Amino acid sequence: MFRITHFMRLLAQAEHRGAMPPPARRAHGGGPVVIWNLIRRCNLTCKHCYALSADHEYAGELSTGEVFTVMDDLKAFKVPVLILSGGEPLLRPDLFDIAARAKAMGFYVGLSSNGTLIDEAMAERVAAAGFDYVGISLDGLRDTHDKFRRLQGAFDRSLAALRHLRARGVKLGLRYTMTAMNDHDLRALLALMRDEGIAKFYFSHLNYAGRGNIHRARDAQFTATREAMDLLFDTAWQAVQDGRDEEYVSGNNDADGPWLLRWADARWPQWHDALRAHLVAWGGNSSGVNVANIDNLGHVHPDTMWWHHDLGSVRERPFSAIWQDTSEPLMAGLKAARRPVQGRCAACAHLDICGGNTRVRAQQVTGNPWAEDPGCYLSDAEIGLAVPEPVA
Repeated sequence: MFRITHFMRLLAQAEHRGAMPPPARRAHGGGPVVIWNLIRRCNLTCKHCYALSADHEYAGELSTGEVFTVMDDLKAFKVPVLILSGGEPLLRPDLFDIAARAKAMGFYVGLSSNGTLIDEAMAERVAAAGFDYVGISLDGLRDTHDKFRRLQGAFDRSLAALRHLRARGVKLGLRYTMTAMNDHDLRALLALMRDEGIAKFYFSHLNYAGRGNIHRARDAQFTATREAMDLLFDTAWQAVQDGRDEEYVSGNNDADGPWLLRWADARWPQWHDALRAHLVAWGGNSSGVNVANIDNLGHVHPDTMWWHHDLGSVRERPFSAIWQDTSEPLMAGLKAARRPVQGRCAACAHLDICGGNTRVRAQQVTGNPWAEDPGCYLSDAEIGLAVPEPVA
């Protein structure tokens, strides 16, 4: 995850004080953030769903007791954060029992929902559960969102959920995945976030997994991606200048780091070296290192977009053992100090910032997880590669 607002605050501090503080040292010894797809069933069939969910039961999902056993191992492994997801996690009958135990154990507990099942009664239960954060997906305004979600009325129900939860003091965020089918709604969604008093906006680039892989031909063109990131950066900067308590983050394309550096260079070139040091400290993609996924059947993956790559089952080995096993070639590469990326990624001047970006797009397109990332939206010149002179 790329915390845009964090870097905007650093720039604002530098402009105000005449200096940018050095990057903080990274904390070591903790486990990864775990995104846990507790259930695959969903009441929607969204066009970009990585889990290929549908509205029916899936056999073999972890029982409550198995979930609790895994949680004990996660706690001992110093996992700090659990994001409870699906499918639609509110369809799992024991969700609130799981959340209560997770909170009691001291985890930061997030909930990722499509929002369509959150009426006032459900909002009361969610608020009482004490989730640290609830993310609701909105992928456009009414017509766009309903087409994306394949359900007429989905937008109105999700917006109502946001209002029910906000009225009860729940910390909320909008989650938006951009493709060529919905990029035109981004500006309006940012305005909606502000109008509704929502404090966080998560911008997700399309990743080639599940139905997102099926629709990759409709991935937003790079020009649209660059324009969207500029809009997001401008919006986040203005929020910091206005003193608004808003947070903007992005995910699934770590080229956002180098692109932010270019955006800042055009405005404050004097902070290039200091900002770059902070971006290097961030380090880019953390799949297989600081982000993990457990699916509904208990299989472990490097992140949520790697469901087609199974690292092992928590029914057979503890998560902690699976996660530390670098005999698995993909995990060995992901955990390497310098990932064995190839092509333009290997020669990129910003490799120390983005970490080689997410590897799943390269794997899905070429079959090779270390090939250059087809989703990187920076040009050869922008990543420091020599550009041939035009033939006269």
